Amino acid sequence: MTGGERDDVDGDPVPGEAAYVFRVAVRLDPGPPEVSVDPATFETVMERAADPPGEDGWLFFRDNLWRGELADEGHFRRLTEEALSAPVADVSFRELRTDEAYLAALKEEMATNLEEFNADDVSEALSKYLGSSIRVE
Repeated sequence: MTGGERDDVDGDPVPGEAAYVFRVAVRLDPGPPEVSVDPATFETVMERAADPPGEDGWLFFRDNLWRGELADEGHFRRLTEEALSAPVADVSFRELRTDEAYLAALKEEMATNLEEFNADDVSEALSKYLGSSIRVE
C-alpha cells in the first residue's frame, strides 16, 4: 500500500485523509451590560473532515463551494454557528487539505460521476468547485 492508504475490515483500500479548512471569525456577545470583552471578535481555523469519495457526504464541496469560495455565505455561517455553538461574524473557505491517496480516489470517483458536476472532465469539475484551493501534503 502507498502512503495514506490502509486496509478496511474487508481488505479493500481506504482512501487517504482530507479536510476542508475554513477561517472563522467568532463574535463574543456578553449578556450583562457590566461585562465587556476586547476584542469582541477573534479568528480561528475550523476543519471539517472530508468524507471518503463515493460515501454519504462526499459531495460536500459540490454542495457548498463555487470556484474556491462559499456558494452561500449566509447559509454556511448559520451551519458554522450550529457546529461551533457560538455566534459567527464571518466564515470563509481556505482549502481542501489532502494527501495523494485521497485526491486520487476523489478524482476517480468524480470521473465516474461527471454528470454530477456538469463538467467535461475531472479538472474542469475540480476547478468549478474548489478553484485552486487544493493543498496536497
